[in-house]
Amino acid sequence: MIQLHNVSVTYQQDVCALHGISLMVPKGDFVFLTGASGAGKSTLLKLIYAEIIPNRGQVIIDSQNISRLTRSELPPLRRSIGIVFQDFRLLPNRTVMENVAITLEVLGLGRKEIVERVTRILTQVGLEQRMQATPCRLSGGEQQRVALARALVNEPKILLADEPTGNLDDENKARVLAILKEANCRGTTILVASHDRRLIASSHKRAVVLERGEIREVHDGAR
Repeated sequence: MIQLHNVSVTYQQDVCALHGISLMVPKGDFVFLTGASGAGKSTLLKLIYAEIIPNRGQVIIDSQNISRLTRSELPPLRRSIGIVFQDFRLLPNRTVMENVAITLEVLGLGRKEIVERVTRILTQVGLEQRMQATPCRLSGGEQQRVALARALVNEPKILLADEPTGNLDDENKARVLAILKEANCRGTTILVASHDRRLIASSHKRAVVLERGEIREVHDGAR
């Protein structure tokens, strides 16, 4: 599903964000990317989403080498990937339902199907009573679940989440982890960037430890 072969990424002023990364994530796997700030977690997620292209090495997503994709071939790949951004990126003047529906509107689905699918996913994340609220009326935990719902509503093959439990209390962290595990059980391959060691330990999932742009350790996790 996801393969990185000897991948390096260098930003301007010769800042090396990733160096010689090789990683394989099979279809249906659940992997945490962890490490200190600046270790390369977010850069690795951007590679998988094809937001950036490696300076060296190959990134293979669902049998496609992202470096060889044309501009017209990138959107179909990205539509198969759900993303939860660290800052949520919810539209402040749209309701919860409208924020989640945007993903399906871009795909051109009919209104009836959009309403059905958005209602279903918001019920799954426990927000069926908040569908008409705007983001400013939601707690941080609720906003995070809206972001998760938006990423999952089109049933993506891959879900990428960048610090999805940052600044949440323990109850909301557990709730977000449960939602991610449910999506994984339905077949979605999941990669989560997180520095939360307690969350990772409690998940019993594989953890890849990054340090200064390199993989230092891989923990399989107790199943």
